[in-house]
Amino acid sequence: MLNDVTTAEQISRVISQATAPAFLLGAVAAFISVLITRMNRIADRSNVLSAFPEGDMSRSHLQIVLPRLKRRARLLNKAIEFAVMSGICTTALVILAFASSLLNLKHEYGAAIMFSIALLFFAASLVTLLLEVRAALHDLDFYV
Repeated sequence: MLNDVTTAEQISRVISQATAPAFLLGAVAAFISVLITRMNRIADRSNVLSAFPEGDMSRSHLQIVLPRLKRRARLLNKAIEFAVMSGICTTALVILAFASSLLNLKHEYGAAIMFSIALLFFAASLVTLLLEVRAALHDLDFYV
């Protein structure tokens, strides 16, 4: 059942309620950019190490680093997946907020659940990044 007329007050309320998810969405987008930059650095480093000839004894010891870089890349990939899922949930939350307002449906509980799920995905992404940073610091100890 559509409202006969959606009032400016209803739209204003939905926009004000969508502010927090919009800020979260901006944070997630910036965070994904950081994660992708880290992933690109690992990929570039892996490509350089993989390009060494098999018989080059002076640099063969560097190739043992490849499994460590692959582990870090897997962690970053998982962090990116979690962050993207957070962004998708947040985007769906904003869309559903506007749709439920237009259809005059109650959405408070659903919005709270969606926002919590988005934050859980974001937290999982942060924890996975922490694991990758620890692996990177551990690798520094390995090189020195």
